[in-house]
Order: sequence, then structure tokens, then C-alpha cells
Amino acid sequence: MDYQTLLLTIKDRIAVITINRPDKLNALNAQCKSEMKDLFINLKTNNEVDAVVLTGAGEKAFVAGTDIGELTSLNAKTGEEFSANGIANLDLIQHLGKPVIAAVNGYALGGGCELAMACHIRIASENAKFGQPEVNLGTFPGYGGTQRLPRLIGHGRAMEMILTGNQIDANEAYRIGLVNKIVPLADLLSTAETMARSIISKGQPAVRLALKAINATLEKSLSDGLKYEAELWGECCDTEDFKEGTKAFIEKRKPTFKGK
Repeated sequence: MDYQTLLLTIKDRIAVITINRPDKLNALNAQCKSEMKDLFINLKTNNEVDAVVLTGAGEKAFVAGTDIGELTSLNAKTGEEFSANGIANLDLIQHLGKPVIAAVNGYALGGGCELAMACHIRIASENAKFGQPEVNLGTFPGYGGTQRLPRLIGHGRAMEMILTGNQIDANEAYRIGLVNKIVPLADLLSTAETMARSIISKGQPAVRLALKAINATLEKSLSDGLKYEAELWGECCDTEDFKEGTKAFIEKRKPTFKGK
């Protein structure tokens, strides 16, 4: 599929996706969301890709939100469908089975903040801004923000961000745990790609199973999550990479992982 709103490069098993609507601050319109859905479905089964970096075009915005013009005609029924579709698209990212790193290069507001939160790791440039300003439009986050934000930064801070609609800068986002790292804008993409390379150098069955176990914290009780962790850990013990990794440690050498 030829994408009109996305740029895609694949090199050394890392896919770099750039949301390419810089004149609209990379706002998510219907076409962009449809293309992202198609792309992530394809990446899930692409055996040539082990990690994904997601960023926005230009130096001003990662994603400045949803295209507001698409919201004006919604009612209760179509609004619920709109929200559910957006949530499903972001769930594709969270449950991709491969690490997705958000390289946040500016404004990450509304749906853009929710998109970044659906990624597994967030790296921000020094000029990044985060916010859930939906209350200023008479609504609230509808792409999973009310669920993911409290889990990332705690209920009190999430309440403040969502109920005031105020933006926070990269330093505050790092302080409260919304982002993992802050780097100069010029180093953002290379930093994200370096982290992706570090992750894919490990045993890939372990990475995939760890993603499943960590994602379970959003869906299971602690006791159920611990049982699920044990189940997945046992599954990992059956992999060739586990046997190679433990053997290499004992033999004091670097492991040669095969992704099996």
C-alpha cells in the first residue's frame, strides 16, 4: 500500500515511521489513522522487522492531536464508534509484539499524547510538549488517555493533566515518568534507533514474551498477572535463545541469539 500521510523506512530490522502532515502539525485525520492501522497490521507479521520507531515530520510536532474538523458532526452513537476505532488502532501498537519507541519531536497533544502512551518507550526532544487539552473543547481523552495516563504517572497527576487541560514540557514529563529520556532534537532519532538496536540485539523470544507479560499489568489483577508471568517464563525456558544465553553466560562469552 502506498501511504499518503506516512513515511516508512526499514533498515537493519528497524522500521522508522514518520507521520507526515507537518503543515497540520501531524494531526491525525481519518486517512492517517487508516494508513497507520494498515501499516501496523503489516508490521506485526513482517519477519524483517524486530522494532519500530515512531515520530512526526518537522521540528514542531510529533502529533498535535486529532483533526478537530472530523469531530463536529459526532453524536452519541458515532462518537462511541469514533472513540472505539481510535482505541483499537492504538491497541494494535501496544500489542504489536515488537517494541515500539515514540520519538517525540515537539507537540504531543490530545490524540498525539495518547499515541505516544500506546508506544512502549517514549524519548522526547528538549522542545517536546505533552498534554490532554480535550476539556478545552468540551470533551475528554477518547483514545485511551483516561486509562493509560493514570497507569503511567499516577491518578493524581493524570487527574490534573486531564481536568485542567494544561500542557507540560519535556522536563516535567520526564520527572513524572511520562517519558524515559530527554535528548536534543538533533539527536532524537539516532537515540531512538540506538535503543531499538540495543533491544533487538537481545533474545527476541524473551523480548516478545516480556512485552506480553508487561502488557498484562493493564488487564489482569496482580495475582493473575503473576501467574501469567510464570507461564510465559516457562515458555521462554523452552527457547533456543534461552539455552544459548545461559550457556554463554556460564562459558563467559557473548551469546549468539537466533531469534528462536
